[in-house]
Amino acid sequence: MTTSVTATSPITTSSTSTSKTALSDANVSQDRFLKLLVAQLNNQDPMNPMDNAQMTSQMAQINTVSGIQQVNETLKTIGSQFTAMQLLQGTGMIGHDVLLQSNTLSVSAGKAAGAIDLAGNADKVTVQVLSPAGQVIDTLDLGAMTAGRHSFEWDASSYQGSGSPTFKVSASSGANAVSTTSLARDAIVSVGSDGTAMTLQLRGRDAVAYDAVKAIL
Repeated sequence: MTTSVTATSPITTSSTSTSKTALSDANVSQDRFLKLLVAQLNNQDPMNPMDNAQMTSQMAQINTVSGIQQVNETLKTIGSQFTAMQLLQGTGMIGHDVLLQSNTLSVSAGKAAGAIDLAGNADKVTVQVLSPAGQVIDTLDLGAMTAGRHSFEWDASSYQGSGSPTFKVSASSGANAVSTTSLARDAIVSVGSDGTAMTLQLRGRDAVAYDAVKAIL
């Protein structure tokens, strides 16, 4: 289940009820153990009573189990609170653009943008814009570029396709190819949670995990 939060959405957490439930479960388990221990003592053989060390060992075991259960529930509560805090902080990113590793372009207001990570200097860098069917519909000649990250923009005002276009980058230095990484640019419209981590709902594609973002612009 994914929870979505916009800039005006309230953020709630059930950590208090979870803590109360965990404490109640631990108390019930401990009470059940003590009743069983008392019953065992009442019905033991008077000629062969329970050894003190054995009794101490059983009590230590229930204390250990109860302690571990409480620690686990406490960690779950902390995790829920952390996720809620992360969502609250994440609302500040709504409206910002992000870069993520993808070759799918998001068209908005007749424009689409992306970026390229070059592993080395390149004499020639070109970007081919492809239709959803894989046909070349435009080519951008970006010229020579140094190693590092570079942005580009495509004029999509004449694009009439129903799906999202993609792009393919080619870079070379002399006769040698230069390794590239394609980055798509999109805008955050809301933040949410899948129960364990924060997710970002983007304008032109499905929601992505926060750790998929390479840069916030």
